[in-house]
Amino acid sequence: MAHLKATVEALYTAHSRGAVRFRYALIVFDFVTILFFIATAHVPYDAALVLASRLTGVVIALDLLARWWIAQDRRFFLTRIYTLADVIVIGSLFVDPWLSGDLAFLRVLRGLRLIHSYHLLYDLRRDSHWFRTHEDAVIATINLFVFVMVTSATSLVFFIDTTASATPFIDAMYFTVATLTTTGYGDITLTTPGGKIFSICVMVGGVALFVQLAQAIIRPQKVRHKCESCGLLRHDPDAVHCKHCGTLLCIETEGV
Repeated sequence: MAHLKATVEALYTAHSRGAVRFRYALIVFDFVTILFFIATAHVPYDAALVLASRLTGVVIALDLLARWWIAQDRRFFLTRIYTLADVIVIGSLFVDPWLSGDLAFLRVLRGLRLIHSYHLLYDLRRDSHWFRTHEDAVIATINLFVFVMVTSATSLVFFIDTTASATPFIDAMYFTVATLTTTGYGDITLTTPGGKIFSICVMVGGVALFVQLAQAIIRPQKVRHKCESCGLLRHDPDAVHCKHCGTLLCIETEGV
């Protein structure tokens, strides 16, 4: 058992080529599951779809149990928002046949893992010069994408009349984008007090995310490299000395 735990811990934390590939495979799996969740949000359930949902739930559960097993503080691990999101996803996958299509779409919460996976960011920073150069813009784009997906799912579950349209999720996403960009076409509106409060939250949150994305694209790009003297993490891609303390830097670069 100790050997098995050491092997699992190496897959999730080691820097070997096999471990990195394993973690990249998990990220690909996350993307595929999100596409699966979106594609099957309103598809009538049959035996094949139920089996696919259960198998996906098993894989996610095994991943969750493995990460809990090797966690240094297991109690803290169970309180993290990403763990709770995975638990919700697993539960929804196993009770899918008894859920409405709207509520089942809350499985898109799985996307929260794509934002803050420490090992994913570490591997990408180490392996990809393009990611190191555009890290802020990439993370801001992912934040905005997940916000749109989760907000669309919430509006679909609580506010959109799914019987009034053949494409209720498209309507929910249309409402979300029109609201967070403050376009305000007015063809899809929420008239209840709760709906109006929800719309205000979408506007405020959406504007903040758009500003974050715009800043990441427009302002000069920085690379992540920790200064050994003062600990400054962000530097210009061609920096030779730390702007904070003047220490000589050795930032990996592929040149011009």
